[in-house]
Amino acid sequence: MQQAITRPEPIPVPVISPALTTVKAVNVNFYYGTFQALQGINLDIPANQVTALIGPSGCGKSTFLRCINRMNDLIAGTRLEGQILVDGEDINTKSIDPVELRKRVGMVFQRPNPFPKSIFENVAFGPKIHGEKNRGKLEEIVETSLRRAALWDETKDKLKQSALALSGGQQQRLCIARALAVGPEILLMDEPASALDPNSTHQIEALMLELKAQYTVVIVTHNMHQATRVSTNTAFFYKGEMVEYGATEQIFSAPREKRTQDYVQGLFG
Repeated sequence: MQQAITRPEPIPVPVISPALTTVKAVNVNFYYGTFQALQGINLDIPANQVTALIGPSGCGKSTFLRCINRMNDLIAGTRLEGQILVDGEDINTKSIDPVELRKRVGMVFQRPNPFPKSIFENVAFGPKIHGEKNRGKLEEIVETSLRRAALWDETKDKLKQSALALSGGQQQRLCIARALAVGPEILLMDEPASALDPNSTHQIEALMLELKAQYTVVIVTHNMHQATRVSTNTAFFYKGEMVEYGATEQIFSAPREKRTQDYVQGLFG
């Protein structure tokens, strides 16, 4: 008998109006030079839910994640065919500014990567880059972002201290606050807890569950238990293909594809 899914309790964060932003991939092929990393991906990511991308290493899930904010543009020799639509708009047209796109689509990486600056300056960095100079407004943004990342109470008395002095889990929540500070609609998370201890992982997962009320969240994870705990929908990638996509409970309890069944049962990966 399958065990019931136990989800972490969401961490309360300040409420803002939800973004209601959807993502849609239409027949996406992606190439690194001559190597085809993604093959015919069609995927609808709903607003204000957590969507998990799972699969073995090298299957294309992180490549697909980076297509959503055009981070792959920074890699020479890459090419995308098909469409990535954010709220129905093709983000790969010439009229789309990748810098402005990344303001709408924030990203948190596998390992915490705070800047060697103060906690305050880490969070204020993005708004400053986008032209915010008013000190009072910056202070408001920093506090709100740290609250949304469930880090304010732990850092409010040491905002001038180096972010590098924080624990690993705190650094990752700081990176989430930094991503939220520019007001994104979508939050991409690439293995956000893989380098963290179990307690910090639990905090990040609880935060994801709370943030989905305000943001569209897409995570890449190798941890299948994590996918069951935090996501509403799950897509299984294998060798550059999206093999199966559906409600997380269905993917893990009654997959339609044998490759999906073998992967979630641990027969490979």
